Amino acid sequence: MMTSHTADERDRAGMTFEGEVERWAAVVRRDARADGHFVYSVRTTGVYCRPSCPSRLARREHVRFHDTEADAERAGFRPCRRCRPGEPGLAERRAQAVANACRMIEEADSSPTLDALAKAAGMSRFHFHRVFRSVTGVTPNAYMTACRGARVRQELARRPTVTEAIYESGFNSSGRFYASVPGLLGMTPTRFRAGGSGASIRFAVGRCSLGSVLVAATDTGVCAILLGDDPDALERDLQRRFPNAQMVGGDDEFAGVVARVVGFIETPAAGLDLPLDVRGTAFQQRVWQELRTIPAGATASYTDIAKRIGAPKAARGVAQACAANPIAVAVPCHRVVRSDGGLSGYRWGVERKRALLDREAIRE
Repeated sequence: MMTSHTADERDRAGMTFEGEVERWAAVVRRDARADGHFVYSVRTTGVYCRPSCPSRLARREHVRFHDTEADAERAGFRPCRRCRPGEPGLAERRAQAVANACRMIEEADSSPTLDALAKAAGMSRFHFHRVFRSVTGVTPNAYMTACRGARVRQELARRPTVTEAIYESGFNSSGRFYASVPGLLGMTPTRFRAGGSGASIRFAVGRCSLGSVLVAATDTGVCAILLGDDPDALERDLQRRFPNAQMVGGDDEFAGVVARVVGFIETPAAGLDLPLDVRGTAFQQRVWQELRTIPAGATASYTDIAKRIGAPKAARGVAQACAANPIAVAVPCHRVVRSDGGLSGYRWGVERKRALLDREAIRE
């Protein structure tokens, strides 16, 4: 069935497609944004199509517009076999195919091949790879690596030995596992099992107009940016995240990293490009990766993000991933809002979220 749109949704999108002139213009440019708002029929062929139909453009005098599919069918027209207006749109079909592939990866005992994933999606290898990346923002291989990382962390926590965890995580050799460890864990598996024991994490607390900001980093990259009012509370929060790591006060070089973060908070237009050491489940990684594609000055809803990562029904999961994000501003969960544009919860306070968005809305 076609997706219905309320008047408010159309107005917010700036697209009403009410008049015939506007509708014909959408058909001429094959505007996919008009799909779901109306369909058009062609008298000479007896079919009706989506506005985005790639078929050859009909003459204007042969075209009629209909608010719904049912209206077109009552007028005696049948659905186009090319754009298939009675079925989900291309973007929705691709998102569903990618969501199925993600589940296939997550549930498999070992990583499926690209050929197997493409075959299950009914696509060629090349086309599937391109579609998967466009929907999730990462390649199938990168997604499989993230899933393995989540599985490794889980197995290291529950298995008595590292060797058992390696094979239970789907690695068929210890060599392949240890070659992947830096990207999967950010530290050795033994240190990970010990809650970061022996790992060195540099940190420092700075001040900004939003209060205190703690920045922490491993050798891999920034692993935490925390906002708050009490520096001591921020340090305790960091210690809880890495209970057995060696915490080292930042030196003058690290103070420069903190200064860059503070500068970005105060002047978002300056940008922030830091290496990150982001650790989370495969789903959280997908969400956080997508958040980093939202430009300063723009926002997206939880539902928008869910659709972009190929899990259109996972808006609540997206909200939970935002709440679990340990790297404020660099992974900009503050740019995610409710569908009505309202500000929802923010782990560092809604007022800070509003302040960040207000600053980013200023074009400098």
